[in-house]
Amino acid sequence: MFGRPLLLAGATLAVAAVAFVLTLVARRVALRVGFVDRPGGHKSHAVPLPYGGGCAIVAAAWGTLAVLMLAAAVVPEAWIAARFGERLLPYVGGVRTRTPQMLWILLGGLVLHGVGLLDDRRPLGPWWKLAVIAGVAVLAATQGRVRLAELWGREVSVVLTTLWFIVIVNAFNFLDNMDGLSAGVAVLCLAFFAAFGLLAGQVLVPALAAAFCGAVLGFLVLNFPPARIFMGDAGSLVVGYMLATVSTLTTYYQPAPDAAAVDAAAATLPAVGEAAAAVRPYVLAAPLVVLAIPLYDFVSVVVIRLLEGRSPMRGDQRHFSHRLVERGLSRRQAVLTIYLATATTGLAATLLPGAGLVRTVTIGVLVLMVLAIIAILEAPLRRGRRS
Repeated sequence: MFGRPLLLAGATLAVAAVAFVLTLVARRVALRVGFVDRPGGHKSHAVPLPYGGGCAIVAAAWGTLAVLMLAAAVVPEAWIAARFGERLLPYVGGVRTRTPQMLWILLGGLVLHGVGLLDDRRPLGPWWKLAVIAGVAVLAATQGRVRLAELWGREVSVVLTTLWFIVIVNAFNFLDNMDGLSAGVAVLCLAFFAAFGLLAGQVLVPALAAAFCGAVLGFLVLNFPPARIFMGDAGSLVVGYMLATVSTLTTYYQPAPDAAAVDAAAATLPAVGEAAAAVRPYVLAAPLVVLAIPLYDFVSVVVIRLLEGRSPMRGDQRHFSHRLVERGLSRRQAVLTIYLATATTGLAATLLPGAGLVRTVTIGVLVLMVLAIIAILEAPLRRGRRS
């Protein structure tokens, strides 16, 4: 029962250890070559801090997946089963079958990583990055077969997938505005998507989520406030891409082969009624619930900038993490508050499989209440009022 979760947890920690070491190396190299983020503008740190965390994340995650694909291709299954047990074989077979798809997915991430490195060195401008994100999303949807709503046709699916990637990648790029924030939220969201993949009996999604989660977790150790290294756009764009990919590939809903027959029998056969409940489509809201916090930050910041007549792509300190600090929280407290809010919405999402309409609405109300609490906490104090 616990074999697969324990295996994935162990793999996540192993990747995290590798990522931690690579982050230490990246920090030293970045300081030596002057690849640092200097204070100024809308940035809040007072001294130059090294970039390079994104390089460590990509090297750990992409390196792990490359090793897995190579091992799945050349190592006999009998040898693997004899030394690591047969429970590893489904992952080996899954990796081997999905290797072409994984190569396209990894290629898209490398493109965003390269663009992020260039932007960290010399800003490219937000619209150039937006164009690249859209292009990578189309590549993932068409060549990597990472698609939403395929029942609506290929063209509609590609358009919706592209929009989803644009929103999620930018959401985590926006969220990278305070030490440990984007990375910590990503770790939590990836863990929940891995859980959904396990519940659905998937192989590729939990493996991808575990590798990505471990890579970001290892970096987070040195990025948690006060940060000693930044991921930069070379990391935040890739982290958002990871979340967009995993959230799209996760199976949330598998319709029954004969839904009409199941519904007809549900009233007289309790066991069949339970089966009908298990395939209710309300679980399709799960990715929105898991990602509710970064989506809230993205939408609120865009709305504020548009209302003020500014470009929604121009950075500032109007993110809700900054607004929490303005209310008196320390930066660490603000980050931990957002972690807890993310964990709350993620746990709520785990109740969606098998949920009926009433439970789904209850979960939706719970998520809205969490967002309302954040909105109240971050609201500016009224002048002339004493606390």
